[in-house]
Amino acid sequence: MGKEKIILTGDRPTGRLHIGHYVGSLKRRVELQNSGLYDKTFIFIADAQALTDNIENPEKVRQNVIEVALDYMAVGLDPMKSTIFIQSQIPELCELTFYYMDLVTVSRLQRNPTVKTEIQMRNFETSIPVGFFTYPISQAADITAFKGKLVPVGEDQLPLLEQCREIVHKFNNIYGETLVEPEAYLSKLPRIKGLDGNEKMGKSLGNAIFLADEPEVIQKKIMGAVTDPEKIKIDDPANPDICMVYYYHKLIGNENLETVCKECKAGKRGCVACKKELINKMLEFLKPIAEKRKYYEEHPEKVEQILKEGSQKAKKVAEKTIKEVKTSMKINYFD
Repeated sequence: MGKEKIILTGDRPTGRLHIGHYVGSLKRRVELQNSGLYDKTFIFIADAQALTDNIENPEKVRQNVIEVALDYMAVGLDPMKSTIFIQSQIPELCELTFYYMDLVTVSRLQRNPTVKTEIQMRNFETSIPVGFFTYPISQAADITAFKGKLVPVGEDQLPLLEQCREIVHKFNNIYGETLVEPEAYLSKLPRIKGLDGNEKMGKSLGNAIFLADEPEVIQKKIMGAVTDPEKIKIDDPANPDICMVYYYHKLIGNENLETVCKECKAGKRGCVACKKELINKMLEFLKPIAEKRKYYEEHPEKVEQILKEGSQKAKKVAEKTIKEVKTSMKINYFD
């Protein structure tokens, strides 16, 4: 019971993934997948969760399921090592959510800081869709269905994991040891800033470099990146710490970082030249990802096959869990 080391993580398909996702989580996922330290890795595309605030735009969610899958393959998530699946194809998750709802109060959901923030961001106020309001419960179903022991999360997601642990604890207390209590695998990286200096690089904020961006698009975005506003003339000294161009040099590990910093502070480096260097380094950094993505874009049947097989495999695991849950709850009438 819970002896296997299982990782579970995923993304909402509301847009293509960007360099913030790559540096912040995808790169780490690939490392964990290839480390040989874990028995199983489940990575899911949370389309059902994406529909909770995109219910009138199912086509957007459907399109982005493929985009996210392409990004997954491009960065090196390997269907031979990880089970990649689509959330809505596992009906057992809905059933688990329904049972877990009885273990959580409305006031407890209202207190969840992540839900509070998300509701404010979407201007839902009093018209919160029930599905969106209860997504921490649905997330607990996602984690427990696959007996996820380790869940890679950013700091802002910790309250959701805490909620999941409470549900597991309460369920096991009432019905006996059945579910595995997950632990957070905390990302050490701070939230990646946008090219405009915004604290968050966002799919919809127009300040992100997407993994699927064409070279000319990347060039245009970097040329518009925010630099030190005090630097007016080419030879004015500047502060690299408030410059987004320097921030990205650092983010992608430019080996000339020290030179960039010194020249910037001494007024020996113009912003345009610095941006051009970043463009070259960025294209170099993203080249293997772009090439792999292109291969899968040209072979859509392979992507579909991977998602179909991954979903079938995940469904078998969820079926086993739901059976155990129903046995513990004494609602396995005809077994």
